[in-house]
Amino acid sequence: MESEDFKPSKLGTKEYWDDAYERELQTFKDIGDVGEIWFGEESMTRVLRWIDRENIPENAAILDIGTGNGILLVELAKQGFTNLTGIDYSTASVELAKRVLQTQDINNVTIKDTEEGKAGYIQALREALKNQGLFSITSCNWTKEQLLQMFSEGFEFVQELPTPSYQFGGRTGNNVTAVIFKRLH
Repeated sequence: MESEDFKPSKLGTKEYWDDAYERELQTFKDIGDVGEIWFGEESMTRVLRWIDRENIPENAAILDIGTGNGILLVELAKQGFTNLTGIDYSTASVELAKRVLQTQDINNVTIKDTEEGKAGYIQALREALKNQGLFSITSCNWTKEQLLQMFSEGFEFVQELPTPSYQFGGRTGNNVTAVIFKRLH
């Protein structure tokens, strides 16, 4: 029998995120707290800085995959970006993001539910991005190598954004991975 301490993690599963966002949605309804920025404000700032450095135009189509509570979209809208879409496979996340955007009086953002999980995200990317369109992904669920494999068809790796690293047992690692891809044809 497996001890509770050694069961495989549910992190990254639809069940995990549905439960997490149900709790955050209820907290938002109760007290108006928008919830976690799951990878931290530093992670969001890293992506915003990259967008600024690359001079991405304000009318560029930006798709926030795994939008969570939509805070990245809120920040982009505040900076003047106008063509914003967020998708998530958690229905509670989609509801939370919509409510958060309403409280910020941001109406020009589209939030969609993708029931198909990873496959839905990849299909949504193909549909949303034009040829040579860029997207960024920050993940605690997958390594850089796994993301490269996941997006090997139809996308080109552009750049890995630096993330904080740690050392343990003589090995170096990262809690999150942040990479930029470009859509091909």
